[in-house]
Amino acid sequence: MSSFTISAAVLMISRPWFIMFLLCPGPLKAQLGTTPNIKHIVVGRCFNYITLVNPSLRLDCEEIWRQFEEAVVRQSSCNVTVEDYNHMFYAMAQTWPCDRFLFWSKTRTLMHLYAAVVPHYWTLEDTLVGYMFNDLIWCGQEEDSGFDFSSCPEWSACRNHPVHSLWRQASQNFAEMACGNITVLLNGSIVNAFSRKSMFGSVELDSLNACRVDYVNIKVVTNLDGPFIESCSEGSIVDLIQILQSRGFRWTCTDNEETLMILQCIQNPKQASCQTCANSLSQIKSLTLT
Repeated sequence: MSSFTISAAVLMISRPWFIMFLLCPGPLKAQLGTTPNIKHIVVGRCFNYITLVNPSLRLDCEEIWRQFEEAVVRQSSCNVTVEDYNHMFYAMAQTWPCDRFLFWSKTRTLMHLYAAVVPHYWTLEDTLVGYMFNDLIWCGQEEDSGFDFSSCPEWSACRNHPVHSLWRQASQNFAEMACGNITVLLNGSIVNAFSRKSMFGSVELDSLNACRVDYVNIKVVTNLDGPFIESCSEGSIVDLIQILQSRGFRWTCTDNEETLMILQCIQNPKQASCQTCANSLSQIKSLTLT
């Protein structure tokens, strides 16, 4: 077995449960209704979180569900504001340690791989609210007291979409709590890696506090085979850096960090760049053993 393969294996087994990618919901299709058995899923995830993931939390999962249900049902599916979730968020208050906050935009799968092998990172999906509602769909119906299991609107269909409003408030809370050194992972293989329309660009960036954050460490990563569109010195990343500077944030920026490239090679080991990396590691090992 080559040393590259060994290195990859070590990364893959560092935290075995990383394969359970916690995915923030994207735009919803109109024909999809509320996720079936949503109450059992949400309450079950809550109990799992406070029992196994973070046993130090002393929270009432049933009360959290009641506040969530109260925010959503008996309302139009396009009329649930962030304020409607205030009581729910109050019932699930949580603090997070400094120097561990990881933000991302359009790098979802790679971000979760990265957080899995660099254990000190803490994403929105690692919080209780992210863990409970990840990948779920929900909406109420004004004429009834329950959830609409037949059809929910797309996010773009209305300003106060019930799913978008929850994630918007969760993202704002997460960013407001950020402290110490934080990391932002962006995709350099697309135009507008930093977008003001993304959740990071429209909510999280504006909620960061320069008095609490020591450094914003930007990591730009491209696909192994490109395209190589944006970097720390060109494209929308430059706009992000200018915004940070204007607001008094200190920052760093790194292109294609080695760990991020190795993680991509684990998924695509036949890429030419991965073979080059494997050969280099093999040569280093040979020199070390001689």
